[in-house]
Amino acid sequence: MSDAVDVLIMGAGPAGLQAAVHAVRKKASVVVVGRPERSAIYRAHVENYLCVDGITDGHEMIEVAIAQATRFGAQLIEEDVLHVEAEEEGGFLVRTEGKRFHALSIIIAIGTSKKKLRVPGENELAGKGVSYCVDCDCNFYRKAKVVVVGNESAAVDGAITLTKYASEVTLICKDLVVSDAMHQRLAESSVVVKQDAWVKEIVGDTAVTSVVLDDDSILEVDGVFIELGSKGPMELATAIGVELDMETFSYINTNKKMETNISGVYAAGDIAGQPFQMAKAVGEGCVAGWEAANYVKKLKRERGE
Repeated sequence: MSDAVDVLIMGAGPAGLQAAVHAVRKKASVVVVGRPERSAIYRAHVENYLCVDGITDGHEMIEVAIAQATRFGAQLIEEDVLHVEAEEEGGFLVRTEGKRFHALSIIIAIGTSKKKLRVPGENELAGKGVSYCVDCDCNFYRKAKVVVVGNESAAVDGAITLTKYASEVTLICKDLVVSDAMHQRLAESSVVVKQDAWVKEIVGDTAVTSVVLDDDSILEVDGVFIELGSKGPMELATAIGVELDMETFSYINTNKKMETNISGVYAAGDIAGQPFQMAKAVGEGCVAGWEAANYVKKLKRERGE
């Protein structure tokens, strides 16, 4: 069962929260999905933003923004988005760690970084058994032994997905930071969980053959999936056909209305390209929220709602 919402915003940073403020004030129902502490601004000190006098802590600004957005009527869900798909009847199905939403419009505002383990063998074996995208590469590991490394929702969801392909899936993690629903899904799966362990080296010549853990034990594997954090924005975007820039494939193409090539899908902030500044993120969030709400109103009129 999915909850219906006009505008679903992925990302609880400056772009996402500003989008929420503008969309909800145009009478759209709005859900923001994301963890505010993941925003790049959360641990930063701000002194080059208009109307900010002196140095201000980024987390204080985010907290004020959350209070604004929720006071106006937006709902904040502090979970990660795990899956997005376009629905035949229109709109989008969005699955988080513990909820499902049917959204008429979505705004992608979740940054761009993809974290690495930074261990010996990782760079050398990238594409030769080391992967950063379960959804992209799972089909290459049918009946193989794989490990997934990570402490958060992307790692757990990726490990569970891989059980449909690989013969053996091991999740290597320290302290899992996921919802109770994700813990339950993991417990009900065939994933082998190695708690309080971490990978310190990836071994192989032309392909991955094993990983060395921090207790010096060795696991023979065919593949290593590195999932440090939440589901990557590029994975979520390309899953529904959103176009990336053709030169670097590192950000989402948008027009001046922050529209992507997919009707009803908008992007704002770092995911929409440089410069990576809060002023740009807020401005783009304003436009994206405004336009998404207008899109929903037009769609409802056309449907006679």
